[in-house]
Amino acid sequence: MKLYLHFHFPSVLAPMIHIDTPTPGGTVNARIGKVYLSLSKAHRKTADYVLSNAFRSATMSIDELANSVGISIATANRFARALGFDGYPQFRAELVCGFEAMLAPIDNLRTEVQRPATSTEIIGDSLSEDMANLEATRRGLSPDLCNQAVRMILNAERIYIVGYGASAFLGGLMAHGLDPFCDTIQCTVGSGGPSHVARQLFKYTPRDLVIGISFPRYAEDVITMLRQVREKGVPVLALTDVPSSPLASHANVTLYAQTRRQFSPNSEGAALCLIEAICSAVAHQAKSPVHSASEMTKFVMPWLYQGGTQAARKPTPVDTSEQE
Repeated sequence: MKLYLHFHFPSVLAPMIHIDTPTPGGTVNARIGKVYLSLSKAHRKTADYVLSNAFRSATMSIDELANSVGISIATANRFARALGFDGYPQFRAELVCGFEAMLAPIDNLRTEVQRPATSTEIIGDSLSEDMANLEATRRGLSPDLCNQAVRMILNAERIYIVGYGASAFLGGLMAHGLDPFCDTIQCTVGSGGPSHVARQLFKYTPRDLVIGISFPRYAEDVITMLRQVREKGVPVLALTDVPSSPLASHANVTLYAQTRRQFSPNSEGAALCLIEAICSAVAHQAKSPVHSASEMTKFVMPWLYQGGTQAARKPTPVDTSEQE
């Protein structure tokens, strides 16, 4: 989502606002542009703040906006009416338009923190949310899509897992889980940024696989990457939340995890459980999975703490020549 607001100040004239495309808060911007010259000094100050902080303003209650601008609550309400709204609630509702998906977690959090509850109740409710998410995810599994996803992973010569934000860490855990059964697997954690990832994906062919991970609020970089590689004919597996997700239209196969959460945008726990389940299915279908896991464990043994077996290790020789 891109928000373009262009401000021009011909001498002392008010800002002329041009909306290139329909944008969040666009109607509010247009209303401000029409009445700006007639606004009082306090209302102009409020208008300037809203224009410069559209998303932040959309998240604020009336008292929060008043405090940020340095005006009274009554002045904030009169500002909304000066723009032609019945009051602040209607002004904020219009400002929110287009930001709904991004603001939903914030509104949920605002509601939840106002609800009297003990820490034990909050923890219990959170675990109940995850159990409900997992059950919904399990019910929504498609046998054909699950089988296709596993075959795509096992048949790929190279795999790149694309995810940003929290999904980058999910991608790292998925790469860790698939690593014993895949020859070459990379992810965006520590990759050097989207442009570096794009340079790597440019080399990918239809024999490879790109796995895209993103949940609300969806990362634009993931969508762009999937679109680009799909145009090159590279197979794409997407992990997201619903069929209307922007990732789904760029993927050959999409698996869904319900990730609803009251205190945050998503339940990473539910997404991680789906990832671990996919890794389990890959391990089950892989060629010689026991041999692969055994050989990898043997190779990394020097870096694994072995507890009581430490005493069995060969001691380091001690030079006693100086002591004689």
